[in-house]
Amino acid sequence: MAPSFDWWAKGVHKGTPVVVKMDNPDWSMVELEGPSEDDFLIGNNPTDTRAKARGKNAKQLTWVLLLKAHRAAGYLTSVASTLASIGPAIRRRVASGRTDTESTSSFENKTVKTRFYNCIKVFLWFSLFLLGFEIAAYYKGWHFRASNLQLQYIFTAPFGVRDFFDWLYSNWVLIRVGFVAPPLQFLANVCIVLFLIQSLDRLILCLCCFWIRVKKIKPIPKEDTVADLETGENGFFPMVLVQIPMCNEREVYQHSIAAVCKLDWPKSKILIQVLDDSDDPMTQLLIEEEVHKWQQVGANIVYRHRVIRDGYKAGNLKSAMSCSYVKDYEFVAIFDADFQPTHDFLKRTIPHFKDNEDVGLVQARWSFVNKDENLLTRLQNINLSFHFEVEQQVNGVLINFFGFNGTAGVWRIKALEDSGGWLERTTVEDMDIAVRAHLQGWKFVFLNDVECQCELPESYEAYRKQQHRWHSGPMQLFRLCLPDVIHAKISFWKKFNMIFLFFLLRKLILPFYSFTLFCIILPMTMFIPEAELPAWVVCYVPALMSFLNILPAPKSFPFIVPYLLFENTMSVTKFNAMISGLFQLGNAYEWVVTKKSGRSSESDLVSLIEKDPKHQLRGSEPDLDEIKAEILQEQKARKKKHNRIYTKELALAFLLLTASARSLLSAQGIHFYFLLFQGISFLVVGLDLIGEQVM
Repeated sequence: MAPSFDWWAKGVHKGTPVVVKMDNPDWSMVELEGPSEDDFLIGNNPTDTRAKARGKNAKQLTWVLLLKAHRAAGYLTSVASTLASIGPAIRRRVASGRTDTESTSSFENKTVKTRFYNCIKVFLWFSLFLLGFEIAAYYKGWHFRASNLQLQYIFTAPFGVRDFFDWLYSNWVLIRVGFVAPPLQFLANVCIVLFLIQSLDRLILCLCCFWIRVKKIKPIPKEDTVADLETGENGFFPMVLVQIPMCNEREVYQHSIAAVCKLDWPKSKILIQVLDDSDDPMTQLLIEEEVHKWQQVGANIVYRHRVIRDGYKAGNLKSAMSCSYVKDYEFVAIFDADFQPTHDFLKRTIPHFKDNEDVGLVQARWSFVNKDENLLTRLQNINLSFHFEVEQQVNGVLINFFGFNGTAGVWRIKALEDSGGWLERTTVEDMDIAVRAHLQGWKFVFLNDVECQCELPESYEAYRKQQHRWHSGPMQLFRLCLPDVIHAKISFWKKFNMIFLFFLLRKLILPFYSFTLFCIILPMTMFIPEAELPAWVVCYVPALMSFLNILPAPKSFPFIVPYLLFENTMSVTKFNAMISGLFQLGNAYEWVVTKKSGRSSESDLVSLIEKDPKHQLRGSEPDLDEIKAEILQEQKARKKKHNRIYTKELALAFLLLTASARSLLSAQGIHFYFLLFQGISFLVVGLDLIGEQVM
């Protein structure tokens, strides 16, 4: 006898209604019925039961498909609205006439920039001329399939014109076969070899990261140290100096100062230095007032402002370390102005120094409060997730060396002193001190499970400046430290790793082949078909590398194609920066502060609510004059912000689109689609449509 379920009786209600709300108001609300009594009864006729079950499953599947169709319709609507807004944005951008050549920033020397741009224009005009020439030849009977020339004549023009054109084109074919194609093919082969070596390096890093995750390998501090810290009795609480270097970063100073002042560490064992290099008097007053407010509520914090602002961030840190009271401290933690460490940051990093006298640096990974702000921040998140999850973690576990990220790290002050302290000789002072400390025998620890929140650049202009500094600085440092690395008393393997892997392969070869192979050689092979690039070089290997890069950020898989295209697009900036730093061209030593938007993290907002009453508005509420000053500053900054047209990217966009048109004549499918979409990617970036949109 089948059991009865009185609470699910048919007379009351058949099933429990589930109300599903549609985002689109034009859609009606529907009810999906829950399981009824029939779902639980085992009748005498199993055929009827199975039929009813199939009917219910079909009905539920129908509703699921309708919901997915509604979601897809919403996506299509959003895409359509986005495409509709692109046209007016492009018209405004072109009408304004603002280009990167008019930028007030001097991070690129105008002479070098103009020469590089002129070189790209030469390739563009050359490709346009050849495209017209090839189209004329195509209609005259010179047909191509891949790189094989098939001489088929279609005599439609008058005899004299036909003979002259055939003579001209046949001589051009002989010239390119004998003199142009061989060096182009040789350069392509060299770039392919470099590409494969770099891809192999990336594959090995990913396999090592997978092995680390499977084996659950991670740095673990002493057990008694962790226990003491949790109880707060007789724990390991050394003297810690915390530094916050900043320069005209009015948007974020309050967040970083508040987060650092809330670090869970004995007040008698910590001192916070706010190192303000701002040249704006109003920003100086606001930051100094903020420091004063935290002093009133008991924070051990001081404000420092340099009169002579030499050496950018390195000079700022060097000046702060020269204070007489620094000798009383054993460790120094550094946070940039937009970084917001959690309250237990020191408790999770300092213990790794105990009983490890050879550890000089403990580095935490970054997380981002605005990673979903726009397409640009999403693509940056993919890159940096791979950098921390794979590169930094693998190097930290296997060789105890990696590049210091400049922030969210704790240094042993003795390691800084043994390495010569902060030097102003490059724009990557963090990498500089890390290399010198490694040569002195100090070991580094990377904590992948300790995160410090910060901001990503939301505009392409800010991101472009940041990448220029990040890729010119390593080449400056490579030139300066190469003799020291060669003569250092370290093993041959460590020298090889630092020279070939750390500098040459990942800092020089990567931007070189990315730009040369995919932005110059590939489009040129469309006009010089005797030189070839295999399809696996154009499509399959880059797709595999993009797949590996995106693994640490699995939620970003829908952006794998834009990521691949954008990385090639950024190669023009990275290549230019690499050449400038390597040969000291232009203002390679110019430091440009990355523009911040001042977004607070959710954890920061929660902590402000849960904060002790003495730390609430009474101690940090700005007065009326400060509010007015901030409003004026915001209005002033807003007037300065505008989108630009980037000439190099636009020139390369037309070059690639021209090459894609030429590839149609030889029916090269993969090459055509790659060149087409890569050209569109350059066009989007050149019109500044990828990041923050101001006008």
